[in-house]
Amino acid sequence: MTFRGFIAVDIPRSPALDALAADLRKASPSLKVVATDQLHLTVKFLGDTEEGLIPEIVAAIREATSGAQPFEMRVRGTGAFPSLSRMNVIWVGVEGAEPLAKIAEALESALESLGFPRERRSWKAHVTLARVKGSRDLEPVRRVLESHATDLFGTSTVDVVHLKKSVLTPQGARYTIVESVGLRG
Repeated sequence: MTFRGFIAVDIPRSPALDALAADLRKASPSLKVVATDQLHLTVKFLGDTEEGLIPEIVAAIREATSGAQPFEMRVRGTGAFPSLSRMNVIWVGVEGAEPLAKIAEALESALESLGFPRERRSWKAHVTLARVKGSRDLEPVRRVLESHATDLFGTSTVDVVHLKKSVLTPQGARYTIVESVGLRG
């Protein structure tokens, strides 16, 4: 059996993120906005993952996080990939995620030997808030993003990294935790 897997840290809900998500939903029918109780920062996307590899993936996460201490992260700012003029993904930014960048690099090496290809792009800390599923009415979305470009949406302590499973449903992806690895330094 396989599942759609990824390695991530959770982003806690906040009133500011809830309000931003609501503004985006109202701004355009072309957006598929992620439920704010499902927000996470992806450290490594795995894709199709054999269930039999779970112990080896968890071992790779443990190795990549060994020595990593819990740390504070701030969710701040908004933007879009590849750009505000050509939006495919709407994101909120993350500050203070440098420890996760080190973990991501260590995971790239460890997981390549398990058959998970390296990312071609360098890792960038961001939280996907919405995906653009059309091209209608995107100007209001740009205005929402520009008006929140430097806002602080919350802070959180990162003390655990999860292996997660993504199940696609008509209402959007639903994520469940397969295994967790705590940061203990």
